[in-house]
Amino acid sequence: MEIKAPKSRRYAAGQDPAKRDAILEGAARVFMESGFDAASVNDICRAADVSKSTLYVYFNNKEDLFEALIERERSRVFLGLEECLRGDRDFREKLYDFTFTLAQMLCTPEVIRSQRTVIAMAERIPQCGSRFYDGGGLRMKQLIQRFLEDEVAKKTLEIADTTLAAYQLIELSSAGLWRQCLFNKIPSPPPTENLRTTSRSAVDVFLAMYCRHEA
Repeated sequence: MEIKAPKSRRYAAGQDPAKRDAILEGAARVFMESGFDAASVNDICRAADVSKSTLYVYFNNKEDLFEALIERERSRVFLGLEECLRGDRDFREKLYDFTFTLAQMLCTPEVIRSQRTVIAMAERIPQCGSRFYDGGGLRMKQLIQRFLEDEVAKKTLEIADTTLAAYQLIELSSAGLWRQCLFNKIPSPPPTENLRTTSRSAVDVFLAMYCRHEA
């Protein structure tokens, strides 16, 4: 009986996930070493060991590549943030975990570098800035807003405007740290203890305003 070797899987143009990942990894290295503006498509092709024609099958330009890299990392981060809000623990502990994880993420060198790049790009490519916000800031707001609405329904929190409250908690989580990192006033990342103190204080201030107090 003749045993035939299994056929290797063939992908349509632009559909090979391994090739796409290789291009993204190459782009990540080049952006890290050279910065977004100085990076060229030729540099990325060399780093990924692909031809320019192959790269353009997967991505339209280096802006498209940058957005794909951001989305890949963002998906990983959101899994961690969603996990903070799950389980049977007290809702306060969930909020402590969420704000600390969020503050850690916002103040990493990689995220700070990406935010600076997007701010610079948004001036000449406004839709890029808008997409970045929708995929990050808006999605973050929606995640914590759903949690707050659930707690309002359970009568643990008393919030008239959960949209505003969600934005307030996000801003409080890294108050005094994230912006200083963004403008190079302090090194990124800040000390873990500073992140923890700031994020826990954020929850304490937030709950002082919104935690339901029984008469």
